Amino acid sequence: MLKSMINPDTSGKKFTIVLMAVLMMGAALSAQEITGLKIIENVYNRDTGEDQTADLTMSLINSRGDERVREIKQYLKDFGKMEKKIMFFVAPADVYNTSFMNWSYDEEGKDDDQWIYLPALKRVKRISSDSKSDYFMGSDFTYDDLGDRQPSADTHKILREEEIEGEMCYVVESIPKEEEYIYSKTITWIIQDKWIGKKKEFYDEDGDLLKTLTVKEFKKVKDFLIITLSEMHNVQSDHKTIMKLENVKIDSGIADNKFTERMMKRGM
Repeated sequence: MLKSMINPDTSGKKFTIVLMAVLMMGAALSAQEITGLKIIENVYNRDTGEDQTADLTMSLINSRGDERVREIKQYLKDFGKMEKKIMFFVAPADVYNTSFMNWSYDEEGKDDDQWIYLPALKRVKRISSDSKSDYFMGSDFTYDDLGDRQPSADTHKILREEEIEGEMCYVVESIPKEEEYIYSKTITWIIQDKWIGKKKEFYDEDGDLLKTLTVKEFKKVKDFLIITLSEMHNVQSDHKTIMKLENVKIDSGIADNKFTERMMKRGM
């Protein structure tokens, strides 16, 4: 009887089953360790190349359906601890030669530096922190939206997982640590295997939905996923801004001195 109780075949099978159960439990616990902060960090750190050049079309559509289109040449470059972006307006004539520059920093707590050049004034104006809630060139994007908000600036919580257009997403609520921030919270749908925000809701100071950003299209360029079509819809004013990127070039070798106040005045 004792021999049958310690049958090596039976005990071996039991050991294998127990081992598999332990491994599966470990994998499940590992998957549960993902946090709201980690998800937002993955989005923030997603690799998009060393530099990027693109033609940007910005379409402004009011509640009556009237449309204004602005054409922009955009340049971005990663400098390691900071990322720099500069935009030159090339059409229509009333905004021609206007330029905007943004420097985003990885250093925790350090805000973006932003400048705008208005040809009529013939000077570069620095965007103050008080002005970052202003809307950029008549669009539905504030100056703050055009920068890179650091993950540590908010408290993040996973609300749920949800599928959008065949893409499984984490739904993450982000509440600013700064009391006077322009949004009371944002909720972002982030594609799980791509770390791209598919949709983002912005809530005003009263906690009401203000606007929704929707990514309509992203493409692979040199093995990097680049957002090429997005729409910001202000639901309170029923105004929309559509951003379309074309002729995207990655790692073309943009000169460091492209991102200066001198170049803002000089133009492309």
